[in-house]
Amino acid sequence: MLLRLLLLICAPLCESIELLLIVSPSPPIEGKTMTLTCKTQPPPQKLDAKLQFRFYRDGRSLGLNWNSLPEFRIPAVRKADSGSYWCEAKITSIKVKLSRRVQIAVHRVPVGNVSLEIQPPGGHLMEGEKLVLVCLVTGGTGDIIFYWFRGARGLSLKTKTQRSLIATCEIPAVRESDSDQYYCAADNGYGPSLSELVSITVRIPVSRPVLTLRAPGAQLVVGHMVELHCEAQRGSPPILYQFYHENVTLGNSSASFGGGVSFNLSLTAEDSGNYYCEANNGQVAQRSEVVPLNIKVHMEDRNEVLTSGIIELLLGILAPTTLAILFCCWLKRKIGRCTAKDAVRSIPNPVPQESNYLNSQAPEQLHPDYENVNIVSGDEVYSLVYCVQQEQPSAAESPPGIHPGDKDPSAIYSRLKKADLTDMDYDDVM
Repeated sequence: MLLRLLLLICAPLCESIELLLIVSPSPPIEGKTMTLTCKTQPPPQKLDAKLQFRFYRDGRSLGLNWNSLPEFRIPAVRKADSGSYWCEAKITSIKVKLSRRVQIAVHRVPVGNVSLEIQPPGGHLMEGEKLVLVCLVTGGTGDIIFYWFRGARGLSLKTKTQRSLIATCEIPAVRESDSDQYYCAADNGYGPSLSELVSITVRIPVSRPVLTLRAPGAQLVVGHMVELHCEAQRGSPPILYQFYHENVTLGNSSASFGGGVSFNLSLTAEDSGNYYCEANNGQVAQRSEVVPLNIKVHMEDRNEVLTSGIIELLLGILAPTTLAILFCCWLKRKIGRCTAKDAVRSIPNPVPQESNYLNSQAPEQLHPDYENVNIVSGDEVYSLVYCVQQEQPSAAESPPGIHPGDKDPSAIYSRLKKADLTDMDYDDVM
């Protein structure tokens, strides 16, 4: 009886009520909130009971229960949420009316600004490194399909679908054959958008180089030209090669197209020893094995080296004695007498010793012989003059008043410390 009474009371009122479904925003954007509002026209003011609402899409209820609020929200609407919507209102258990159906199409934002980035950056990798291809879009909503391609022909590498603006494709260990151009594409229903091409270069680390000595004969001698050839059998160019003798760098050269490099060496007596080379193309330098080089020195070359060393040694020893020799000859010429052994005695030993100088009163007995021993150093010539003396007369032939044991009163006995040439006459010395 009560239900019938309510129907009789509500019937005229319900006939005057209209329901209107309002969608906000219109059209809805994928990924954003969509709000559905069930609006009554005019509002039921004379009813004591409140209205309750329910929303539908394609014949299915969107909520589990009736709600006193005339709104229904979808937080992140998707393209799949497109369809036919309407709402319904009731008073207690009595259905009042349905709204008209509204066709809602959820709009997607097309993807845009597709780009491809690589890790590590730069596009140059060593064989065995991991390559990561990162595809990015700056716009686009909903599920996005990402594609990765290789080469101008577009060899497909991978496809991935996800609701994100970024996706990655990995190559765990690149090989030299992976050197190529790459690009990616993204599509969310409006057709694929392509990135620009990115070049990838995979370099091979250098292997241990081999050092080879190329000589004109089996036996190396001074003056021969030897070619040092260094070559790594594996490695991406350019490769920088360096040559070493012991720990001394001889030189370096770069090979832009493989095949190794050479270094020419004109052999001297000092070039014997160990040689090796290094190869480097930007990762880790590799060193060759040590190759010994033994040089045969001819006897005349040894004599030259020995003579040169002796001359340098003599010049070092005789340099301070030359002034003493010149001083001795000058002094004896001044006093007019020079004994046979004076010049020889005037040559001091390396260890300073006393030198006695004796002048004879009978210059006519002197028969000096001169023997030049030339020592050349640069532009200077040093000579030693030896005076040869005849035998001393016997005691019977000695002049009166002079005994053999007596010394010539004009003889000079001195200890040579330092020759002072400031008083010497250049002409007298010469």
